[in-house]
Amino acid sequence: MDARIRRALPEDAPSIGLVQVESWRKTYAGIIPDAYLASLHIEERAAAWKRELVAGTMFVFVAEDQWGIVGFISGGAIREPIEGYDGELYAIYLMPARQRRGIGQELALTLREAFLMNGFSSMVVWVLERNLPAVSFYKRIGGLQIAQKTIDIGGAVLAELAFGWPALRILLDR
Repeated sequence: MDARIRRALPEDAPSIGLVQVESWRKTYAGIIPDAYLASLHIEERAAAWKRELVAGTMFVFVAEDQWGIVGFISGGAIREPIEGYDGELYAIYLMPARQRRGIGQELALTLREAFLMNGFSSMVVWVLERNLPAVSFYKRIGGLQIAQKTIDIGGAVLAELAFGWPALRILLDR
């Protein structure tokens, strides 16, 4: 891995917004309507991330290399209760050119450690079923499919899968 992981700061919000929008446009092309993806604005995402980082109500970590922030992960208490789970990985995104280099695994391990140090014992993540690289990633790091639902994004009704780690120690446990 060629990136260092650290806790996100409010001044990281513009870079986090950029990573999120660029990742969405690349990852979800052909899955989410083009008009929705085109409507995403880096500045709006940056402002939302700045509010979140100032509020401090979730864990957010960034991955950075010599060119700057190339990825991030966020998580906290589970938002939609699923019996037996208390934590949730809300988002993990990497710049497309930095994917498949181990950075996502390092971000996931960092979130796992933050969860364990703060009393969480388990975790879920929701992922679009058609996002096959992400589905594969979560399976590879020990996630078990535990639930499914449909959501609407930009007028498209999409299947979303929940992957869970009933014990955080199994995340990336080989």
